[in-house]
Amino acid sequence: MRLGGTVSGAFRTPAEWEKLLVASKFRAVTAPFNAYTAPDVIAQYCEIAKKHDVVLAEVGVWKNVFDPDPVKAEEAMAFAKKQLALADELGIACCVNIAGTSGSAGWDGADPSNYTKETYDRIVGSMREIIDAVQPKRAYYCLEPMPWMVPDGPDEYLQLIRDVDRPMFAAHMDFVNMINNPRRHLCANAFIEECFAKLGPYIKSTHLKDSHMDRMQLTTVLTECSPGEGELDFKEILRIIDRHLPKDAPVLLEHMSTFEEYDRAYKVVAAAAEEAGVGI
Repeated sequence: MRLGGTVSGAFRTPAEWEKLLVASKFRAVTAPFNAYTAPDVIAQYCEIAKKHDVVLAEVGVWKNVFDPDPVKAEEAMAFAKKQLALADELGIACCVNIAGTSGSAGWDGADPSNYTKETYDRIVGSMREIIDAVQPKRAYYCLEPMPWMVPDGPDEYLQLIRDVDRPMFAAHMDFVNMINNPRRHLCANAFIEECFAKLGPYIKSTHLKDSHMDRMQLTTVLTECSPGEGELDFKEILRIIDRHLPKDAPVLLEHMSTFEEYDRAYKVVAAAAEEAGVGI
């Protein structure tokens, strides 16, 4: 696998980003640009990644296509199409977003409406609209699983893939986001194996992080955290990924804020990979 993440730290130019990239040791990264970045600047970032044998693994959307404000929803949908078109132009396999919510708790918020049939039908329709409008040949539109939003489990993701019924709709793997109850946390190795066994053929990018459950507090409290700060077995997780995904599959650390935090997380995973005999 190609272990990486988001290049973090202060940079304003591709040259400054390059220094951070080299220091990170990452072999796969999220795109440091979007559809509104100047084409010549995008070209510089792409050339730097190629120079250092680093894969640009994801183009992110991260906007709510079901925003209660219709103007914002329309803008989000337009941006999703632009990002997918950019990913396709550059040959970046994964253009990723979340499904979206019409609730008022925020763009990625938990809301009862997330699980209605109407919302499910809207998700299917929005995926088809984005893909049909762009007609990508090399990039796949993917949804990051969420704890309280479709898709929130491997079976739900498989059903969504069948219902969207578009070859360029694929899977983004974030198993920690799907560890949303005690059984999945306590039996994490078995659950993660299930996720990759079922979704492996569709996975275009994977997020890697840890999960902590407070065993002294009722009711259940689950917290996402950096690798090594929770209870997940990274040696076994890396073996699972290695069994089910291609050897050059991108696996990205996420949700750290600083270069130093990413560096600590990388070292934890790299040590686990060495013990597990998995190449990164």
